[in-house]
Amino acid sequence: MQPKRYSKDQHGIDVRHIDPKALYILEKLRASDHTAYLVGGSVRDLLLGKKPKDFDISTSAKPEEIKRLFPSAILIGKRFRLAHVRFGKKVIEVSTFRSGDIENEELITEDNIWGSPEEDVLRRDFTINGLFYDSEKEEVIDFVGGYPDIEKKMLRAIGQPFLRFKQDPVRMIRCLKFKARFGLEVEEDARLALIDCKGEITKSAQARVLEEMLRMLESGASKNFFQLMTDHGLLQHLLPAIAEHLETQEGNEIYSYLEEADGTLKEPHHPNLERPVLLACLAFPLLERHLKVHFIDRERIPHLGDIYKEANQVMDEVFHTFFKIPRRLRIRTLSILISQYRITPFQKKKNAKIRIPRAPEFHLALQFFELRCRLEPGLQDLHEQWKQAYDAVADTLPTTLKKRRPRRKPRPQK
Repeated sequence: MQPKRYSKDQHGIDVRHIDPKALYILEKLRASDHTAYLVGGSVRDLLLGKKPKDFDISTSAKPEEIKRLFPSAILIGKRFRLAHVRFGKKVIEVSTFRSGDIENEELITEDNIWGSPEEDVLRRDFTINGLFYDSEKEEVIDFVGGYPDIEKKMLRAIGQPFLRFKQDPVRMIRCLKFKARFGLEVEEDARLALIDCKGEITKSAQARVLEEMLRMLESGASKNFFQLMTDHGLLQHLLPAIAEHLETQEGNEIYSYLEEADGTLKEPHHPNLERPVLLACLAFPLLERHLKVHFIDRERIPHLGDIYKEANQVMDEVFHTFFKIPRRLRIRTLSILISQYRITPFQKKKNAKIRIPRAPEFHLALQFFELRCRLEPGLQDLHEQWKQAYDAVADTLPTTLKKRRPRRKPRPQK
């Protein structure tokens, strides 16, 4: 198959918008007689006029050859072997062109069959992600009609969507992710396949699904994404407690928190919201409901011990279904949830002095409280008081969570 090639005059990509480290890797691979292109999301984002978050590279070089050319590279992955080329904290992902059977509906468990550039494109998910950028010739190379699909804002699967979603069910999440982020129209066959294959999502690797969900919380399009995930029946399989809540009138509260988080993340000079704060947007409305049902409606005032217990139950209810969140992330999210009732206790003491807890990451609780204030402007004065009190003692607070020491194994008796 001969690809369609688009010149700089046609695609308009300015090479100055590409990470210099990625350009350096491309140049060095070509100098060693390897084919190498920018690929995937970065090419798509540049064509859509967005700033790419990552710059991934595909090449004819094998992982071990990449490692020899770039000693700082780390080879990772078993199912999908690739290289992470490091420049300090910056990482550029470099993968070898692969081949795969796009007609087989069996779940992909290994993806390390090397192939040609064309074969590599054909095994990718959507046409908009199947474009190469040749930095030497400044050309976009299109084997699958991705360039006109970007112009039409169309999301089309490469191959038969039903088979592709069965091969890798995470593609269904990615489909809704791109629709949420870019406002793309899902092509009809892909839309029908989403309905038919939604139950397959639980066959996915839990870590991959969790990472996709967390990235979407950070994307600035989380409200749209969770609406789409619920409307298409995928969230019901992954986070049934959240999905059930979202389908009620009270569920609008979660959408309101996600909308405020999205708006905050889009503000140019606002610090990024960390993942525990974003998870609290999902869990806090459920904790409020728990406390109302178990305490407030029974005319009981919960103390912090009760709130800690209820918050743990909510975290289990929400995140112990399809996947579990990492322990540290859970602890930090719990801390944010419980701290809300230090800031706004059920039983307010008159003229009570604000006491900042010596928790290493109490600033995250204040970050989430700021989101609450946007939804409840009447809390704004209280937020200002807590912020001033926190700023006054911030330098004296511990900066990190203490690591849990592993238990020593008892010595065997002689």
